[in-house]
Amino acid sequence: MSQIRVYRGHSYPLGATIHDGGVNFSLFSMNSERVDLLLFENPEDSEPQHVIRLNPDEHRTFAYWHVYISGIGAGQIYAYRVYGPHDPERGLRFDPSKLLLDPYARVIVNTENYRREAALQPGSDWGHLMKCAVMDPRGYNWEGDEHLRLPYAQTVIYELHVGGFTRHPSSGVAKEKRGTYAGLIEKIPYLKSLGITSVELMPVQQFDEQDAPPGLTNYWGYSPIAFFAPHRGYSSRQDILGPVDEFRDMVKALHRAGIEVILDVVFNHTAEGDHRGPTLGFKGLENRIYYMLDPRDPSRYLNFSGCGNTLNTNNSIVRRLILDALRYWVQVMHVDGFRFDLASVMARDEDGQLLKNPPILWEIETDPVLAGTKIIAEAWDATGLYQVGTFIGHRWAEWNARFRDDVRRFIRGDESMVWDFANRLIGSPDLFRQPDREPNRSINFVTCHDGFTLNDLVSYNQKHNEANLEDNRDGVEENYSWNCGIEGPSEDPEVERLRQRQIRNFLVALLVAQGTPMLLMGDEVRRTQQGNNNAYCQDNEISWLDWGLLEREKGLWRFVQTLLAFTQSYHIFREESFWARKPGENTPRIAWHGVKRNHPDWRSISHSLAIELCCAEAGEHVYVAFNAYWEPLTFELPLLPSGQCWYRLVDTSLPSPEDIYDLRQAPSIKGDTYTLAARSSLILVAQSEG
Repeated sequence: MSQIRVYRGHSYPLGATIHDGGVNFSLFSMNSERVDLLLFENPEDSEPQHVIRLNPDEHRTFAYWHVYISGIGAGQIYAYRVYGPHDPERGLRFDPSKLLLDPYARVIVNTENYRREAALQPGSDWGHLMKCAVMDPRGYNWEGDEHLRLPYAQTVIYELHVGGFTRHPSSGVAKEKRGTYAGLIEKIPYLKSLGITSVELMPVQQFDEQDAPPGLTNYWGYSPIAFFAPHRGYSSRQDILGPVDEFRDMVKALHRAGIEVILDVVFNHTAEGDHRGPTLGFKGLENRIYYMLDPRDPSRYLNFSGCGNTLNTNNSIVRRLILDALRYWVQVMHVDGFRFDLASVMARDEDGQLLKNPPILWEIETDPVLAGTKIIAEAWDATGLYQVGTFIGHRWAEWNARFRDDVRRFIRGDESMVWDFANRLIGSPDLFRQPDREPNRSINFVTCHDGFTLNDLVSYNQKHNEANLEDNRDGVEENYSWNCGIEGPSEDPEVERLRQRQIRNFLVALLVAQGTPMLLMGDEVRRTQQGNNNAYCQDNEISWLDWGLLEREKGLWRFVQTLLAFTQSYHIFREESFWARKPGENTPRIAWHGVKRNHPDWRSISHSLAIELCCAEAGEHVYVAFNAYWEPLTFELPLLPSGQCWYRLVDTSLPSPEDIYDLRQAPSIKGDTYTLAARSSLILVAQSEG
């Protein structure tokens, strides 16, 4: 480290900012009495090389502690020590023995030496704690990269775990790049050929991998500790600033392929947990500001996240932190949007009460920097607040959990589901009642990271989470799954044929329904988690994508690819208004049928439904039928004008490759009926004969 000089500095911008041959540091801490900025020579050092004591008369403006240091720059390792009252009964948890991370840190280092126990124990075992590094966002060559700004109507989301996508030895990625941003780059041709348009990356904000049961790893990443920093564990480059540029390389490469990058962001809690958890940053900086505390006992935390604590997201300081982080990921890292984990937490005030107009949600909606991004809410929290269909704003899209549950139950064969299933097919207008609502703001999914994979949905009646070391108590009990007669893997050919058929039925419902479809990583090749429906702590082959499945399940992969190509090419599946609400139409966009033409069966005992979709201006005419009954049903087909006939694109009861055809090779259907096998789906397209 060269000779340094210390100056007063400025309160803005927050974090560590390079300019004029030095770095300005600014930190918020309202009730602290003293702050030390600690400069380290190496990430693993236990002792700082320099301790800069911030004099409150010179280095404090209101609640902001600041200092400018010349002679340092990008790559400088730093952290904070903060002094103040340790009085948990008043919600104050200052402890100068703790090494604290900067909430605005762009880079986190020393992750390989990190020990969560060191942050839990009193004392100063700083060699085993994470630290921050100064980063200069300027200078990266984006080569003209711009945000893609794809409309929801043209979007197909693929929920992907950066680590699990290429960590399996079968990935073909070099060992040093498996499970990294660089490894994902190598698989972009696969994503492109599948037909998805957007990857939704499970959390990549730096998280605590050790926030898990003993001996296991926090694999999913819903345990953040630094909202601005890309997770170092996903970088093949372990130099100090390497993860930032490798992440940007990945974004740039995905954009070149026409694929958007959506981040799953976690602003509802942190890795610091409850009153028994470690102090990593927020607790030791300003506990009463950053977290919702129990008003009856401020030494305890309100827990609407199910993870021990809840961020106080509608406090002005925390709101600024969240918005600054989102802007950073958009402006500096070029991401295209965000999915907000447990977004309904952000609708609560500091006491946990529901706000009619939550400031943070409106600010995200109206922020000009974020105006061109996708903002997607998981519109519920861990304590029962459920806002699907009632989430605030005009821009927000929502994960549609009703789509997941109702489609699962109808395809499984439950009674009294045909009406709900019909509503899910047409964009859920019963849930999204706003007159100007775009149907594609419903993010439709059958599976996601949380729960069974698509293969396991048709292979297990019960969850099997024993590997999580919680005696199978964790994970949801009701999965609306059906094992098709045998629990777990089966060599019975009839069971396997039925499972293949059910998987395809789910995919047909997902991809023809109005709304934006989301696929779970590996569902296109029957990835299994061995019945585990809560694999958050399984950083192993339970969760990783086995690329050997691509050869074994090439028929299913082709099915998904071909069906996606069809739905993405047809205008009717990219409508920006509800089929059932399309104004000023002489010919309805949609007609309902059952086994009898023009007579849908809405009875509780019904297990069949058919829809006819017409888009006259595009010359499109499609018929989709579902038979969730356990016996074959004969459907009367809609009548066509002279010179046209129906062509069979999909029949899920048929073996591959007859289960799906490209439109140019689809066989014609003779007659005006079609007998659809038990538990099967059908897609027909009207075209001129010849």
